[in-house]
Amino acid sequence: MDFRLSFIEFAVEQRVLRFGEFTTKAGRLSPYFFNAGLFDHGASLRRLCQFYVQAIEAGGIAFDMLFGSAYKGIPLAAGIALTLAEKGRDLPFAYNRKEAKDHGEGGLLVGAPLAGRVLIVDDVVSAGNSARESVEIIRAAGAEPAGVAVALDRMERGQGDHSATREIEANYGLPVIAIASLDHLLGFLQHHSNLADHAAAVRAYRQRYGSLPDDSSN
Repeated sequence: MDFRLSFIEFAVEQRVLRFGEFTTKAGRLSPYFFNAGLFDHGASLRRLCQFYVQAIEAGGIAFDMLFGSAYKGIPLAAGIALTLAEKGRDLPFAYNRKEAKDHGEGGLLVGAPLAGRVLIVDDVVSAGNSARESVEIIRAAGAEPAGVAVALDRMERGQGDHSATREIEANYGLPVIAIASLDHLLGFLQHHSNLADHAAAVRAYRQRYGSLPDDSSN
């Protein structure tokens, strides 16, 4: 099985990918919800980060370090760095706080100093707001964002008619790597009879909030 479909299957098994009615960060009512915070055991987080590394290696992006977007990107950056180190590539990583610390080391950033080409890691791309914040943080530190790696690309519109993924690529010149996309999720649902009832709701959501049919990022 392709690693992207294997990832969807793994997320469903771990109940990280769930179906029902959920309000997203963008304020949209979604028939599915992906919560990377539920990869909350060592073994599941390790497997998740292995999927990330597969996608990152397949994407072929050159980068010097990892940046995890608070909060869900924090364990991801650490776990991906560990997985890469196990494969013989030892890279620094950093992450941000939501609020600046005014004592101790202070500031918004924790970990290695941001330098060189920085790969942003997060859980999903929905409207793209988190990626935009990360790009601003990295550039403000004098480093250069190299790309964005996420677990799931929801393939939703960003601030305009195109997908948030395409907007990130167009506005910042950054490639976006996803382990899997909404299209992979729909393909998975259509081939699993016990989940087939959810496929219609997901397709309807895709029609309402998805990017234009000719969007080249899809």
